[in-house]
Amino acid sequence: MDWTLSPAKGLTPRPGPVLVVVMDGVGIGLGDEGDAVALARTPVLDWLYANCPTVQLKAHGPAVGLPSEGDMGNSEVGHNALGAGRVFDQGAKLVGAAIANEAIFKGKAWTELTQHCRDHQSALHLIGLLSDGNVHSHQDHLDALIARAAGEGVARLFVHPLLDGRDVPETSALEYIERLETQLARYHEKEGRCYRIASGGGRMTTTMDRYEADWSIVEQGWNAHVHGKGRPFASAREAIETYRAEDQGVIDQFLPEFVVTAGDAPAGTIQDGDCVVFFNFRGDRALEISKAFEQESFAHFDRGRRPDVLYAGMMEYDGDEHVPERYLVSPPEIEHTLGEYLARNGVTQFACSETQKFGHVTYFWNGNRTGMFDPEREEYLEIPSDKIPFEQRPWMKAAEITAATRTRILDGAFRFGRINYANGDMVGHTGDRRASIVAVETVDLSLGLLLEAVRKVNGVALITADHGNSDEMYERDKQGGFAVNPETGRPKPRTSHSLNPVGLTLYDPLGLREVESRLSTPPPGIGYRLAGREPGEVRPFPLAPLVHPWTLDVPPGGGGLANVAATCFNLLGYNAPESFEPSLLKVSR
Repeated sequence: MDWTLSPAKGLTPRPGPVLVVVMDGVGIGLGDEGDAVALARTPVLDWLYANCPTVQLKAHGPAVGLPSEGDMGNSEVGHNALGAGRVFDQGAKLVGAAIANEAIFKGKAWTELTQHCRDHQSALHLIGLLSDGNVHSHQDHLDALIARAAGEGVARLFVHPLLDGRDVPETSALEYIERLETQLARYHEKEGRCYRIASGGGRMTTTMDRYEADWSIVEQGWNAHVHGKGRPFASAREAIETYRAEDQGVIDQFLPEFVVTAGDAPAGTIQDGDCVVFFNFRGDRALEISKAFEQESFAHFDRGRRPDVLYAGMMEYDGDEHVPERYLVSPPEIEHTLGEYLARNGVTQFACSETQKFGHVTYFWNGNRTGMFDPEREEYLEIPSDKIPFEQRPWMKAAEITAATRTRILDGAFRFGRINYANGDMVGHTGDRRASIVAVETVDLSLGLLLEAVRKVNGVALITADHGNSDEMYERDKQGGFAVNPETGRPKPRTSHSLNPVGLTLYDPLGLREVESRLSTPPPGIGYRLAGREPGEVRPFPLAPLVHPWTLDVPPGGGGLANVAATCFNLLGYNAPESFEPSLLKVSR
């Protein structure tokens, strides 16, 4: 294959680097009291939106490879789209199609698992996130696995549900548990079957850690699922109701682990000869538990007895390290990404974020690929995240990311870079509006410092987001107003992503200077010297009133995150490959 990039005619790249800044979870909301982005004091973003070319992009649904307009975007598919420059069918859509055409059940992995259960009279264990959030998993996929297992003669099946409260309403766990119990009751104690819930817990306390931020979360899940070690309850409902009574205000994602009992013993521990499926389709929070089941050498916690099982994931969670070895549905094959093209053309690159989003600017940006394309010309910098609740420290590691990136900008260390500020997403997921406002203000302050460095070296920055979150902090009712908690009379916090668009702003200092030279009164510069709004005042989202030499323009059908990659190629002085979604960069003179 010819990887050579051709020069873009009529586009002379700026002397400095091109930097993509992903403000994770900072979408464009309605500007109401539930919009922490609008409520935040953000003089830098205000100035950018008022004075620089800015457009709105779709970051959810089909625009990022998800089934419908009702499907929220997420950081994984968002960064896939940003880095690949094209739209690929993603996890939920792939799994849904594989179930619909029964390819998942005709595949080698499923056939091997169910045959093993029949031959050895062993149990099938299904572990994963129980919800219809469609970000990590979907309960319909679980239903299909349960029904098919029953139809294929699996006599014993145990579900280990992880409670959501993050991609769905924060205290909705009982709705999903009741539905699951109804599904299991269709088969339990019929034709000799035993189909039960065996253990579980909240997603942020049990099993679903990511990026090795806190292995104790995986350990707690391991002990509950495998060994039956945890607080015992007669049912999952009893566990949830008891924990809520003991800790008023606790939300589902933070509920402790629990073990369901049958008599005096755990209902369904994982034994030698059993089969295990982790039914999440998204990989980041599935990798660690997969390694715990599969790796012979393992030093992250004491696993005790590691059962000899057949283990499978819903999908392959890491295509380079091939984790897990066995999976039900293959992930999208994403090749020829922006990063690989630049590496093969000798362009130096820099990627940076804190632990919570480091994999997004590396693995997911590079098309689900671990490692660098050209270690001599690439630098990937991970800033370790704090191991405390994000609402307690909403500034997270934005200062460290900013300082590291500023240093490399001023040193001329890279030609193309991408960084991620995790604040708007990770703090937004807590449902704490006040902390989310601080998180957004932190990103704004960091952005101002970062763009000062870009301006000094005559670089270019593209400021965007991968999806919304902090822009919608309250649940809505069917009439579109805020859903109210009857006990408190206050709006119900929303912890999931939003369906709102995101902004894409082009910060081009040389272009700004050219515009300023034609004005009698130059606009103010980037920084907190600007006079900001009063706290709580809604920020408008205007289009830039000035005529820049370079501007942004979305195609007739609207633009999406996948259009950003070709825009980056143009800013670097190259034509984008023909397979990429079109660039949004336009020459206005």
